[in-house]
Amino acid sequence: MPEALSRPPSGGDGATRDLSFATRVIRWQGRHGRHDLPWQRTRDAYRVWLSEVMLQQTQVATVLGYYGPFLERFPTVNLLAAASLDEVLSLWSGLGYYSRARNLHRCAQLVVAQHGGEFPRDSATLATLPGIGRSTAAAIAAFCFGERAAILDGNVKRVLARVTGFGGDLAERRNEQALWVTAQGLLPERGIERYTQGLMDLGAQVCTVREPGCDRCPVRKVCVAHAQGRPQAFPVKSRRVTRGRRESLLIWVEHRQRTWLVQRPPEGVWAALWCLPEQPDSPAPAALDHWPVKGHALPPTDHALTHFDWRLRTLRFTLPHQLAAREADRLVKPLGPGRWLSRDEALALGLPAPIRKLLMGG
Repeated sequence: MPEALSRPPSGGDGATRDLSFATRVIRWQGRHGRHDLPWQRTRDAYRVWLSEVMLQQTQVATVLGYYGPFLERFPTVNLLAAASLDEVLSLWSGLGYYSRARNLHRCAQLVVAQHGGEFPRDSATLATLPGIGRSTAAAIAAFCFGERAAILDGNVKRVLARVTGFGGDLAERRNEQALWVTAQGLLPERGIERYTQGLMDLGAQVCTVREPGCDRCPVRKVCVAHAQGRPQAFPVKSRRVTRGRRESLLIWVEHRQRTWLVQRPPEGVWAALWCLPEQPDSPAPAALDHWPVKGHALPPTDHALTHFDWRLRTLRFTLPHQLAAREADRLVKPLGPGRWLSRDEALALGLPAPIRKLLMGG
């Protein structure tokens, strides 16, 4: 076992070991880590919180396209709290994991209502707010308030499991809790901001899931997984989610350059987003057989969600311009309650990425 990790994680010897690991991370971050991201070099909790929520399960390159426009529209937590959920979802459209946007909006409202528009300064209180888990709370508290709090997102779990040779199955709660204890024990006395950012950078840039860059890793000399020559054996997580498959039919109805959209239920896939009416993939609703026009089938699209792959087929109808508005309303009524919207009106709402792409292309 590498010399700096060969001793117990507590007590005097443990402190020496911990400092060695933390110092390596801090020094590497200063020289090779990321320093020019738009949410760095600020202690504004609103901006850091927004970035941390956007970065949950999403790569930096993707978030960069959303962070600036979101801040431009909502530069303060008060403005975000006062906005409608539709406004928030419209700016989140395409970023995915839409529960984050709903929690973001609710969190902003609570920060304003319960904390006077100021984010709590400690991780324990931050973690009580919607959408802020223990790791996100710790990151905000470290970056904005200098709190010595451990983070443990997916990237950091991988780094720490490899460095310490942690072989417990992280699908089991007790093992994840044990890794939390390890993470807390490795915290430096000083430099928590750079250390926290360094762990994130290591996981994203060097200690990757596949083909980790051990030859350029600053902690390889104290890494158990590297010493054993099997970094990809860590972390251990036996429980895997079985991906399902779903097929649906979308009914795209246009009348006088307006599209019929329905708002999805507040729970479930694409919750609260506006969408083309969805039907089981086959057969098409019998009511469509009596419409004055035939539907045009578009090429199917495949959309990957967290737990299943979704094949979306689209049947497009363009109702005659001379058809009375009341008759058009009667035809679409069986598709569910909704609204006729112009293209610009629709694109201003929260739309799932495949629906936005269809409307923009159409």
